Amino acid sequence: MNARPAVAEGQLYRDLAPDMKDRQRHLRVTGTTVTHATLVVEHDLGGQTGRITKASLTRLGSSAFELLEDPADTDPMYLSLLAAMSRAHRPGATPADYARAALSVVRTVEQ
Repeated sequence: MNARPAVAEGQLYRDLAPDMKDRQRHLRVTGTTVTHATLVVEHDLGGQTGRITKASLTRLGSSAFELLEDPADTDPMYLSLLAAMSRAHRPGATPADYARAALSVVRTVEQ
């Protein structure tokens, strides 16, 4: 049995709805209630990032969404690197774009 972890703050999901899959829409859980999660759109090639939305916990646990990140790793450097990588992510992004994003985080931490 392949049980999914419970929906928790900090998790990142990919929206697999037919109209969202090509847009690579990623949503981060910012809070939960007994029945729903509040999410912020972190990445959306065809839409608006930063938008707040809600989804039922049941729907997030279904095949309509894919869990990409779990908040188990809360190391500040890890989270800073993830944020920098998601800012660099776009159609046509190269490995050098991601490396520059990561390097900027490392240099900031070293100062």
